[in-house]
Amino acid sequence: MRKQARSDRETPIVRRREVLGLPAALVCGSAVLTGCGAVQQAGNAATPTPAPTPEQMPVTPPEDLMREHGVLKRVLLIYREGIRRINAGEQVPAQPLHAGAGIIRTFIEEYHEQLEERYVFPRLVKAGKLTDTVPVLVQQHRRGRVLTGRILDVTAKPTPQQARRDLVTNMAAFIRMYEPHEAREDTVVFPAMRDVIPPKEFAEMAETFEDEEHRRFGAAGFTGVVGQVADIEKMLGIYDLKQFTPRV
Repeated sequence: MRKQARSDRETPIVRRREVLGLPAALVCGSAVLTGCGAVQQAGNAATPTPAPTPEQMPVTPPEDLMREHGVLKRVLLIYREGIRRINAGEQVPAQPLHAGAGIIRTFIEEYHEQLEERYVFPRLVKAGKLTDTVPVLVQQHRRGRVLTGRILDVTAKPTPQQARRDLVTNMAAFIRMYEPHEAREDTVVFPAMRDVIPPKEFAEMAETFEDEEHRRFGAAGFTGVVGQVADIEKMLGIYDLKQFTPRV
């Protein structure tokens, strides 16, 4: 039943290599251009070339990293719901919290953060940009992995009473650190990538990111991970977006 529901959420996968290339070729084809939407053919006949659909437009490296932050934000909401229930004296939702922490471990820490540390941070430091910020971000990655390990350990089995407070403390610390962490990256770090990475390498980096995504997470890639997060939200009753709308 869940497998069917997830497949309904998934969208067709468009490989970046199918649409990335020379900027002009992306919009109007690879022939000699006479203007956007037309190419010069033999006999001077102009043949319109349709613009790519939204599904065919390439995902740039900053956009890729930012949408992965969207997954992180949704798991932070899962943690918040766990904290709310524990503080209210309810049963610890160990299974959903463990699943959320598992996504943090595999998708954020072992994939997303590895991309940042391997491809983004070194380029910024080499260019002399954000040299005070990058070391803090790296340290926060390391501290986050410690907190995730603790959350995974505690939620792997029924949570004893004495561990409830520590679980709340660790989830709250993770939220407090990663909200400003991801905001700084989205507004400062990722925009700075365009200043230090040439366009050709920018396109190659997009390919590298995509290849690694599908190598680790299969054909569905990012979409499949979003589906997993949605399943956890439904288990906790926090999937319906309308419930967060305030009455004013």
